[in-house]
Amino acid sequence: MAKTELTEKLENQIYAATCKQGIFGCFEVTIGWFGRERVDYMTYDTKGVWRCYEIKVSVADFRSKAKKTFCGHFNYYVLTRELYEKVKDEIPAHIGVYIGGTSVKRAKRQELTVEEEVLKDSMIRSLCRESGKLRKSENPKFIENTNKRIRSLEDERSEYRRRYQEISNLLYAKLGRGWKENLEAMETIPRRVLHAE
Repeated sequence: MAKTELTEKLENQIYAATCKQGIFGCFEVTIGWFGRERVDYMTYDTKGVWRCYEIKVSVADFRSKAKKTFCGHFNYYVLTRELYEKVKDEIPAHIGVYIGGTSVKRAKRQELTVEEEVLKDSMIRSLCRESGKLRKSENPKFIENTNKRIRSLEDERSEYRRRYQEISNLLYAKLGRGWKENLEAMETIPRRVLHAE
C-alpha cells in the first residue's frame, strides 16, 4: 500500500530529529524471522538504547487493531498536532510523543519485550533490504546527485533573495515606504535609477 504524503512528511521529520552521530535508524523493521510485527521506525545508539516509533496520521489509524510494536527501551508515537490533540488522553503514560520532529511528551524507560539479539538481527536485515533497494536502482549515484542539485538550488534561492533585498532597499530609499503598492509608478522608473549605486 502506497504511503500518503503526510506519512512521508512525518517520516522525514522524525528521521531528521534522530539523525545524529552515534544513532543508527531504519524504517519498517520487521521483528524476527518471518515476523508479523513491524516497527515503523527504530533506532539504536552507541549506549545500547533501542527506541521504537509508530507513525500515525489519523484517528482511525491510531485506533486501528493493527499491532503497535513498542518493543524498545523507549517508545513513541509520531503524530500531527491535530491528531495529538484528539488522542492524547488515550496514550499510555510510558509512551512518548513526537509531533513531527519535536518531542512533546517524554517516554519512560521500559524493559525490552524482545531479546536484544533479535532486535539487532531484525535491524541488520532491514538495513540490508534498504541498501539492496538503492543498489538495484538504475543510477546508484541518484541520491548523491539529487542532494547536490538541492544544495545548488538552495544557493541559487539565497542569491535571489539577497538580490531581491538589495533592489527592495534601493526602491525604498528612492520611493519611500509605499513603493510596493504603487506598481505603475515603478514601471516608469528609468533603468538608470534601478542600477544607481
